[in-house]
Amino acid sequence: MHKNFKGIEKTVFGRGSFSQLGEIIAPHRSENNGYMVFIVDNYFKGKELESRLPVQPEDTVYFIDVDPHEPTTEQIDTLRDEILANKGLPSGIIGIGGGAIMDIAKCVSLMVTNEGSSTLYQGLNLIKKPGIYHVGVPTISGTGAEVSMTAVLTGPEKKLGLKCEWTVFNQVVLDPELIATVPRDWWFYVGMDTYIHCIESENGQFNNAYSHAYAEQSMKLCRDIYLGETAGQTSENDDKLMVASLMGGLSLTYSEVGICHAISYGLSKILGMRHCYSNCIAFNHLGDYYPEGVAEFKQMVAQHNITLPQGLSKDWTDEQITAMAHVSYKLDHMWNHAVGYDWQEKVTIADIEAIFRRL
Repeated sequence: MHKNFKGIEKTVFGRGSFSQLGEIIAPHRSENNGYMVFIVDNYFKGKELESRLPVQPEDTVYFIDVDPHEPTTEQIDTLRDEILANKGLPSGIIGIGGGAIMDIAKCVSLMVTNEGSSTLYQGLNLIKKPGIYHVGVPTISGTGAEVSMTAVLTGPEKKLGLKCEWTVFNQVVLDPELIATVPRDWWFYVGMDTYIHCIESENGQFNNAYSHAYAEQSMKLCRDIYLGETAGQTSENDDKLMVASLMGGLSLTYSEVGICHAISYGLSKILGMRHCYSNCIAFNHLGDYYPEGVAEFKQMVAQHNITLPQGLSKDWTDEQITAMAHVSYKLDHMWNHAVGYDWQEKVTIADIEAIFRRL
């Protein structure tokens, strides 16, 4: 079956475009119980951006600290219950922050209209009812969360996203001015998430002309940003990174991610390691799977004096390594893409454990 995915309904791009947010959401304020919920990264509390939020008296604002842990099913269920108990069904959800905040916004927009725990909906097309209007405003670029039809959650048993066409944002606001304050290390880690999306999308059986076109342009932008003559954290490169992130997300949507993401999910689920960082930790040791991509990645690491820790696995127990391997092994869609439909004949739990022991 060919994928028939729903894209973002509306996109605004450009420096200063955040100032249009109030105007953009205004036509939707009369829906449901007539109030908006703003879900904002706690980093911005008390900062200039907070004063620019187009908040009306009836609205609710949640500042959420996503460091060090990624979104969990328990967190989503609690937030959903609190929102509905306080004021009923909102008109819309606006997520302002990095990939974790945008995934929280996507999940909450779905869960306010679907009963039961979010653990029931971790997987493909398990959501029963459409969610409500939701807007994504990325303040870190690279995760692709602004365009992805997946909202990744860590649950009691697995790390897996709520994935359906209703997950996709109705509106995104891409304002490169908002990513100017990202710390240098995280500017690198999240940008590498985009780069790795494209490398994995390209290197697997689901790659096609459509996904390749987005990956090719996204990787060109990544090379300009991280290896070009004007490499570094500049305003021009912020513009490029915001576009590269969107294109990388589109590439993986119509193809798939691969082994690095499977390993990364194990690191995040068992050790609580942040996604973009865990991708870099894993990708650094996957040269036998992605030789050209890893070689170029290491050039980028050296160019920007990024230090990635070595020998992490010596501090992990056998039980932790086995648990991480089982998390990774369950992500068949990633292994299908990277290795083939017969991947279980080629890859064992012991093989995956051996990858973790490299790290």
